[in-house]
Amino acid sequence: MAIAAEDVCLERVLPMDEGFALEEVVPETGLPTLGSDVTFQIVSPDANLLVQLPFGSQTQTFLREVRKCCGAGVVGKEDCPPEGETWPGSSKGQSVAGGAPRPSKLHREGTSDALVSSKTLDRRGSTLRSQLLQKEDLYTFLCCFKFFVGSYNVNGQSPQESLLPWLSHDPEPPDVYCVGFQALDPSREAAVFHDTPREEEWFKAVTKSLHPGAKYATIKLVRRVGILLLLCVRRELAANISDVGIATVGSLVGMGDKGAVAIHFRFHSTTICMVNAHLAAHPQESEQQNQDFHDICARLQFYQQDPSLPAIPLSQHDVIVWLGDLNYRLEEQDIERVKKLIDAQDICALYQYDQLKNQMEAKRVFEDFTEGEINFQPTYKYKAGSDEWDTSERCCAFAWCDRILFKGKTISQLSYRSHMSLRNSDHKPVSAVFSIGVKVVDEQLYRKVFEETVSSLDKMENASIPSVTLSKREFFFRDVKFMQLQMEFFIICNGPIPCQFEFICKPHESSYCKPWLIAKPSKGFLLPDAEVTVELEVFVNKSTATHLNSGEDHLEDILVLHLDRGKDYFLSVSGNYLPSCFGSPIQALTHMRQPIQDMLPEAIRNLTLMPLWSGEDFFWDEKPLDIPKELWMMVDHLCRSACQQKDLFQQPGLRAEFPEIRDCLDTGTLDTFIGSSSSVAEALLLFLESLPEPVICYQLYDSSVERASSFVLSSQVVSMLPTCHKNVFRYLMAFLRELLQHSGKNHLDGNILASVFGPVLLRPPPGRPVPDPAEKQKAQQFIQQFLLLEGSSH
Repeated sequence: MAIAAEDVCLERVLPMDEGFALEEVVPETGLPTLGSDVTFQIVSPDANLLVQLPFGSQTQTFLREVRKCCGAGVVGKEDCPPEGETWPGSSKGQSVAGGAPRPSKLHREGTSDALVSSKTLDRRGSTLRSQLLQKEDLYTFLCCFKFFVGSYNVNGQSPQESLLPWLSHDPEPPDVYCVGFQALDPSREAAVFHDTPREEEWFKAVTKSLHPGAKYATIKLVRRVGILLLLCVRRELAANISDVGIATVGSLVGMGDKGAVAIHFRFHSTTICMVNAHLAAHPQESEQQNQDFHDICARLQFYQQDPSLPAIPLSQHDVIVWLGDLNYRLEEQDIERVKKLIDAQDICALYQYDQLKNQMEAKRVFEDFTEGEINFQPTYKYKAGSDEWDTSERCCAFAWCDRILFKGKTISQLSYRSHMSLRNSDHKPVSAVFSIGVKVVDEQLYRKVFEETVSSLDKMENASIPSVTLSKREFFFRDVKFMQLQMEFFIICNGPIPCQFEFICKPHESSYCKPWLIAKPSKGFLLPDAEVTVELEVFVNKSTATHLNSGEDHLEDILVLHLDRGKDYFLSVSGNYLPSCFGSPIQALTHMRQPIQDMLPEAIRNLTLMPLWSGEDFFWDEKPLDIPKELWMMVDHLCRSACQQKDLFQQPGLRAEFPEIRDCLDTGTLDTFIGSSSSVAEALLLFLESLPEPVICYQLYDSSVERASSFVLSSQVVSMLPTCHKNVFRYLMAFLRELLQHSGKNHLDGNILASVFGPVLLRPPPGRPVPDPAEKQKAQQFIQQFLLLEGSSH
């Protein structure tokens, strides 16, 4: 998270005069720690301080600016403390982890600048770190630690029994605990307000039930709605845990409590990621679960403390453990046959019907992951408070919903089991114990490799300017569409000199590229004769589509690839964007009687830039439509096909179906949509969310929130809307009231619809902070006035 002004305060001001100097502090070992912060000593007549700065380009920039200000300011030998004494107040800013750094002697070297070496040090440090990482096997050894991993879908229940039979099942205590819960609190309040008392209840239940044979420290807890993940380690091992980070991923359009949370950490020199997921529940098929898995893998990223460094994706970990309620079921739907196989303890025969097993064998999901042998009966679905199967009419087929999988070269599974004695939920918890080989640094070997590497670098370095060759410099992206990713690749080949590259901002611009473009990686380091493939991605979303539709922006950009100590290379990126109803204003769409892609660009531009509050359509002869035809097509389809569909607007659609729906709306090639109603419903929400001016205009947002408690006052706000926005709002409210007429079958109610449509119809103006829970509730209440109160008057 970026540091804002209110996060810091001014303690002291040090003048950068002749008595000011700055120098790096050498650690006690005399060797830098890989990835560690850089410690500097600041010396002035009034203060002697130790300050830690994060490694990276921002530190280098800071040092460069200090150098500009203070020139060649150093302290002489007469200003240093006597031999054997410490600097007064030298503990300020000192790290608490590991050995304390020792200050090095500051001295005067004629006319040399005390900061001359800072840039060289940064460049040399990058090379040194890179080569030491490549030689890691020469100075590390594997040490095995025991990890306990547990997963439990608690079905919204509070803990009512001890978790000792689950968490302390083995006679020997584990070194690390990773405990995950799903369905912690399925209430809508937990999703809206991001708070639930269940978090504290289950946290206490876990900490009370950790193995009594050891003392544990809590490293991290992360929760998203009902998915919680907790990491604990033995207290004596906690100092070896570093670089802890978290990430969360929700379902598309934020619907439901499905998704994943993850914890990333470094144990000694091994990177480990624990993922707790609750995938979509589709008993009859596994495509949705597969899609959820791939979506989570693509979106999980761990941002580093240095914002200039790229985020760490899931794939860049030495060990990954994936646990949770994955919701894969049995392909055998005959419940009686399943029960007979269970009663006969023929787990092997029953396992042949497991969806996850069959999908993994078909290489459709969890590629390169491993799951241990399952020798326990299905963990779902039981009557709460018992070990009896739930045989009610609404009971889903029995299944191994709760799973633990793993990936990595140094991980092996010691046990995998369920825990039948816990009866709190309709699921049974599962656990697995792993032996994970962790890379531990041998200090003597590290010193030897370090010194050899430094010697090698000394021979390599020279004054030559680095240079690279690019496999391609011009890129054209043809027929780019809304929410459709296009990619191009090129290769950077380095010459004989180590090279640091980075895409840099052009003058008077805040980003190196336009918002619809990204380069991966955007910066990096290349050893001599090495090469890297750079991926250019063009992706138009709701925030960039409007200006491309109107012609205010075009798919044109110049990327500047900068080499540290070298020259700049210029890359040309261009393309053509196919206009879309997504991201177009309501007012413009009501004037389009033909599909948007059949219209001339100049006509689209004029309509898109038409003033919203102009009153009369002074330059357009034809009478506008009451509502956009694209909106009518989606709502009409849902009215005809999905009014009685269960969980409409609560289950995500299939991502593969959206392009067909978008093309149908933008080209008019089909009269009916191809795909599921859930996909059309999700497209409708995305259409509304992409409007540059929401249905309830930004100008009326504050009035809407203030008057949300009264139907009469809320109606007055609607009456002030431009005609086209007013028509759209009333049309949508009529549609939602029609859905409520079928609530007995579609299981929808006013609260659900208001919580889904409130955030897309009533959005705060750009630049405003994210609404707090009370403000969100008022927006939801505004919509409810028209779903319930107006509905009762008709």
